[in-house]
Amino acid sequence: MYQPMLGLKGSSDRVQIDDRLQHDPVVYEFFTAANDFTPDGYRHLYDAVQYVQSQGIQHIVLHHPMKFHGHHSDVVAPEKDYPDLYRFIENTTEQLIRLGHDLHVQILVHGGYSGPEVEHMVDLYPNVHAARQAVYDRLDRFADEGGEQIMFENSIAPVFAYGHPDQEDEILAHHYRLAFDTSHCFIELHGDNAGLQKSLRHLAPAVVHYHLVDSLGQTHDSLQLGTGKINWNAVLPLLNPNATSIYEINLHDQTNCREQLASHAYLTRVFDQLQSKRG
Repeated sequence: MYQPMLGLKGSSDRVQIDDRLQHDPVVYEFFTAANDFTPDGYRHLYDAVQYVQSQGIQHIVLHHPMKFHGHHSDVVAPEKDYPDLYRFIENTTEQLIRLGHDLHVQILVHGGYSGPEVEHMVDLYPNVHAARQAVYDRLDRFADEGGEQIMFENSIAPVFAYGHPDQEDEILAHHYRLAFDTSHCFIELHGDNAGLQKSLRHLAPAVVHYHLVDSLGQTHDSLQLGTGKINWNAVLPLLNPNATSIYEINLHDQTNCREQLASHAYLTRVFDQLQSKRG
């Protein structure tokens, strides 16, 4: 069974990094932003990764920037309609892959986001199937370039969502290395725990990294574990024991990861209870 590991998330800011590192995490995930990809920002990010590695952290993930000039970094965005966003995603993914190869760290790219803008982007294609195929074509190229350094995360949008067996079969057919955000799948399924569990079981062999997040199952709320409606007693045994994970929780204070630590304490209690029942 999957044994909870302390995976923490923060930016390349030294204050945030040192706040996380004092707790001896197994995994550190960098939340990058557009300013990390200027010449000075990229050097700062590169140095920050090396600093985290120097502190003995072997599992490092670099999360592709979520936004560019007010737009989500949606890979479904057509080049002719969103040329600047398209080029930003191309350039930043290329930079991250290069960094991943240089420093032997993992790169995470979103297969999509959610909201009215992505719905508009999808409407620019003849149908949802064509939009989804455009996403697969782009991710195929990124996968070829990134190899064992890149993974793709599920969205709450029709172009790259978990929770629907047919679409999951399509995704699995591409042999992607997957990141699984529990809250995104739960929200996509409108709070259906049975559906979440089915998806976790189906995709587990392809999953290399989890974002463990609770939710009420309606909106993108990023709750501390144990404060939402996800059944963690049922989820924990379904996780791929060879994958890494972090707690991607909304923080009251970005310089204090207490909500992530509380989530780890909660999941550790769930693990201990399940182990005692087995024993």
